[in-house]
Amino acid sequence: MAYERDILQDFDPRRKPVFPAVQADLGMVVEDRSSGFCGDIVKLTTEAVTLRARDGQHRHFRWKEGGFLVEGRPVTLARPAPPKATGPKFTASGSIAVGAPAARTARASRIWVEGRHDAELLEHVWGDDLRDLGIVVEPLHGIDDLAGAVSDFGPTADRRLGVLVDHLVPGSKESRIAAALTDPNVLVTGHPFVDVWAGVRPKTMGLDAWPEIPPGVPWKEGMCRALGTDLAGFWPRLRNRVTTYADLRPELVGAVERLIDFVS
Repeated sequence: MAYERDILQDFDPRRKPVFPAVQADLGMVVEDRSSGFCGDIVKLTTEAVTLRARDGQHRHFRWKEGGFLVEGRPVTLARPAPPKATGPKFTASGSIAVGAPAARTARASRIWVEGRHDAELLEHVWGDDLRDLGIVVEPLHGIDDLAGAVSDFGPTADRRLGVLVDHLVPGSKESRIAAALTDPNVLVTGHPFVDVWAGVRPKTMGLDAWPEIPPGVPWKEGMCRALGTDLAGFWPRLRNRVTTYADLRPELVGAVERLIDFVS
């Protein structure tokens, strides 16, 4: 049986392979060599390439030499050239900045999040993208009556609704509430963290991990107590330490970007 390449070449330092460079472009279909995940490129950032599979799943892959297959050939994807204009080259969400956009009328579609801090974090990281697309983010202040709120909103094909839910894990109250919504014009995504604070990587505050909070103790209060800080002032400091989407956990990033794709 003939092989197209010597599989030992990747492990022999004397025979380091040389991979052709291919310019990465939106819409290009590529495959990540290490995982076999295949899809079209939907986002290019300084940190990663985002691929979308046929089933709509998004995954982020870091730039790496020989890390992708294009038409079956191993290649090194080349980062997009940064824009020559002065000012920021990339938004906090990692998208290539296009300058100040023209005023845009807000879409009828909406993204709902559970609270004010969630809304602030989305604005902090994805605000430029949201304004460019005309998408408004609104805090719900809890999802106990989510079904009633959705009914009042009246989603349609031209008036879609995306909902970001904290602690969306199997068996949770949040998962049961989400499962009760079957309208095709509503998408509920979420992250496994008890609060959006935990969706920020602890390294942004110089920590290896967030403190473990005992059951029955309010999570935010318990964490601030464990860190020896005040509740009122901690969130602004944490939020402002976030400079790009890479400062967030991928579970949160993926959930938000699925919602933006859905409502736009």
